[in-house]
Amino acid sequence: MKDEQLFELADLILAVARHINAAKEANAESGTPLEGAVMRFVDRHPGTTVNAAAEATQMISSNVSRAVRGLENKGLLRREADPDDARRVRLYPTDKAAENLQRLRDTWSALLEGTKPAEASALITALQSIETRLVARSRSTT
Repeated sequence: MKDEQLFELADLILAVARHINAAKEANAESGTPLEGAVMRFVDRHPGTTVNAAAEATQMISSNVSRAVRGLENKGLLRREADPDDARRVRLYPTDKAAENLQRLRDTWSALLEGTKPAEASALITALQSIETRLVARSRSTT
């Protein structure tokens, strides 16, 4: 792919993301981008640890810890001691987080209504592949 095409792809992803993010602000409780990244990971990996979330989001663990405290204060995340190792803390989304996520699903689904299923499926596959490559690339450089 030519550099111009790759630039256009990245630019369009950012433009679409701005529209999606703007819709989120009106209908779901949101926090900082850092909190959003941590919450996304915890929603997809309940019972994860701060270190695992930091590695997956490629952020410094102290920043992730701060985001966890913010999410905990908002009632979106809870910490539990690991039953096998009391020194380790596990992170779980709360019921409030599940309700918030459902509002987000409803909002974003309505926003993207009219997108053809085949189009959505192709985009999901392509973006998952791109994300996987970006994560692998960033891990190999750290």
